[in-house]
Amino acid sequence: MGKQATVTAKIPAELKERLARLGTNVSGMIREALEREVKLVEKERLRELAEEAGEILQKIPAEELVQVIREGREAR
Repeated sequence: MGKQATVTAKIPAELKERLARLGTNVSGMIREALEREVKLVEKERLRELAEEAGEILQKIPAEELVQVIREGREAR
């Protein structure tokens, strides 16, 4: 896993007690939740970038795109 960092969060005492009663692995739960959230945010940012790229590409005439692709293939 490599280097690790410690993250601290305050939660209500009642929640901590409930988690303890359930025998919940809080560190694992937090790690999984953070990983899920990071993946969601990354996916959303990629979607936004793809949308921006699509808008830019729509401004370029199709013939010009075809020509550039053909030139790139021929250069190989």
